Amino acid sequence: MTLQGGARSCLLGVAVLALLAMVASACSPPAVSLQEGPREYVATDYDSVLKRWTREESLILVDELERALTVAATFETWDFRWAYVIRYATDYRLTIPQRQRLLGERLNETRKDHQFFIALYGANQKQNDLTRTDSPWIVRLIDATGNETAPIQVEAIKKPNALERRYYPYNSVWRKAFRIRFPAQGQDGRPTLSPNASWVGLRFAGAWGNTDLIWQLKPPSDNRG
Repeated sequence: MTLQGGARSCLLGVAVLALLAMVASACSPPAVSLQEGPREYVATDYDSVLKRWTREESLILVDELERALTVAATFETWDFRWAYVIRYATDYRLTIPQRQRLLGERLNETRKDHQFFIALYGANQKQNDLTRTDSPWIVRLIDATGNETAPIQVEAIKKPNALERRYYPYNSVWRKAFRIRFPAQGQDGRPTLSPNASWVGLRFAGAWGNTDLIWQLKPPSDNRG
């Protein structure tokens, strides 16, 4: 029995989609943890920790064969900040008291809000300013339980310094960089990221479509990174 052209094309399409799904699954980032606690990082661990907490996605306009938005974001969690401070303290030769003070300050910030370092580019760079009231994109903090939270601060980094170039290497001259903060608690006092969530993420949405950057979470018993 032979297949007609339409049926053959359909089967081929299904096979390609299955293959793409397998590749995507194999390449998916590892699950992470938002739990606190001491870490035993050294300066050389920073690159792997940065990769663990960074996600990148693109929104493609198929009809126009154009990339509307490509965005990379690092979730500056307890785990990430610990590795960052150790790297910074080594690079700048901080004393032990200086390192301890800086570590305490940075870790305490994670209890007040959720912060992200973001670098993006798109079809029209002039419009990709998230601080503008008429920006084509809105950003929301989301989780698997349905929570969706607006930022309390969006800060444009117009002239990235040496740290923002070196410590976030995806932040190239072709991208616009921002720091975005979301409240750790809502007005009702409940956490904006549910402790029962299986994943958390950032959503970029606008007239051209939307895309989500997702961090899958480990079960609470797995308490590291």
